Amino acid sequence: MEEHLAIAKSAGAELLPHGLRISGWQIQSNKHPILQSHAREQWEKKIDTAHLPEMVFGESWLDLIHEETGIRIHFNAFDALLGWKEEALPPVEVPAAAQWKFRSKPSQQVILDYDYTFTTPYAGSEVLEPSRTQVEMEVTPKETNQTLRWVECEDCINLVALQSKDPILFYDEVVLYEDELADNGVSLLTVKIRVMPTCWFLLLRFWLRVDGVLMRLRDTRMYCTFESDPKRMPLVIRERIRREDTFKALAARGFPSDSSAYGDPNLIAERLQITWKVNEKLSY
Repeated sequence: MEEHLAIAKSAGAELLPHGLRISGWQIQSNKHPILQSHAREQWEKKIDTAHLPEMVFGESWLDLIHEETGIRIHFNAFDALLGWKEEALPPVEVPAAAQWKFRSKPSQQVILDYDYTFTTPYAGSEVLEPSRTQVEMEVTPKETNQTLRWVECEDCINLVALQSKDPILFYDEVVLYEDELADNGVSLLTVKIRVMPTCWFLLLRFWLRVDGVLMRLRDTRMYCTFESDPKRMPLVIRERIRREDTFKALAARGFPSDSSAYGDPNLIAERLQITWKVNEKLSY
């Protein structure tokens, strides 16, 4: 612990209870148990749905705030599920035997008329809050007509920098929601963050495996190098990639067709076909 404190101090970082402050950024995470029944009912009303994942970590989040500009990048389950509800993908077709397992009681009829995989287009939530300067001048972002937006760009995440042996000052993984699809696979949304002396990097990943049918990965990576002047607008690069394949298509290419071979999305990501990709940077 003392060694970690010394490394953080030498990098100009201030450790916080669940994160740190470094180069003008305040980065924190929060992890809590799953929503209980009363809270789930409230979420169902707000999202206008009768369906939520088995495990919703509604009070867990990751927060990144650039204090001088007021930029706040936030990751939470509620916004992700709003995205799922809005996208409203058709349900993935499953074999009759799997449909039977989706019943909570044998006597109930199976009606898969919604996206039970909880696939979301969510790539994070960003907002412009009052910065230190605006607070001092009693000015709000609305009064300056500033809003945040993502602009498509040619900039890429510096993978070489991420492979360096710089010490990791802060790391965490936050699960936002998870569903085991009634023992027919997995639907999982997580966000991981690591902060080094020169940059921060995060991965928001939606991972879906419907056993014997389909696999889907939706990855959002964000990267920001620390400016020498923390008052400047930071350069935040975002890369979004979607990959998808059926078990049948994978088998045709010589890969295993057994679901047990696909437990780790890190190991099979390159096997899945890229269906969509875009690079963006954060701008006013």
